[in-house]
Amino acid sequence: MAEYKKQNNTTNPQANNRGPKKPFQRGGRRPFKRGDRERDEFQQKMVDLARVTRVMAGGKRMKFRACMVVGDGKGQIGVAVAKGSDVAGAITKSVSKAKKALINVIIIDGTLPHEINMKFGAAKIMMKPAKKGNGIKAGGVLRTVLELAGVKDVTAKILGTNNKVNNVKAAVKALDSFKVTTAGHRKIVKTSDKPKEEVKDVNPSASASSSAEAPKDKQDDKENKEIKK
Repeated sequence: MAEYKKQNNTTNPQANNRGPKKPFQRGGRRPFKRGDRERDEFQQKMVDLARVTRVMAGGKRMKFRACMVVGDGKGQIGVAVAKGSDVAGAITKSVSKAKKALINVIIIDGTLPHEINMKFGAAKIMMKPAKKGNGIKAGGVLRTVLELAGVKDVTAKILGTNNKVNNVKAAVKALDSFKVTTAGHRKIVKTSDKPKEEVKDVNPSASASSSAEAPKDKQDDKENKEIKK
């Protein structure tokens, strides 16, 4: 057998001309790293996940409902609710819908412009601006919404129901209610609308002399009538 292998090696010239082995070199592609993929600028958090059923003619159909909040921490935020046959599908649908329904939040020095009370269904919430360094004093889903929106100093409280979905929608509705007033919306008073000013006498002495001359004229008229008689 050994002699047979030697004969085969001699008959095959390529087997002897391979030369020394070269060190392994990668091709043109760079090895994949997790940090190489572009990170999404939006952060996402799950607010509520529930299993829902729908009664059909053939029986009950089960699905999963996910409520997701999406925000960039710089004044943009969106909320959406979606259903799917599995949890992953429901989350994916909810995130895509939330990114399509983004709103811009007005933030002044890290806080809200003014106090606001908002109602959505049975949910009631209250938000107040706070001083710098106060932080976010809120609990539950309100903290999640305010953090993703980029608000740093605020005080908020849930006054109504504990339904997470309604509270989140009420919070987003409140943040969307802040509007910027421009110069075009200010009421400009026209000159015709201003009250007319009373004309004052420039020369008070002239008016006094005219009032003094009036009784003198009356006396002269009386004297002329007496002379005629």
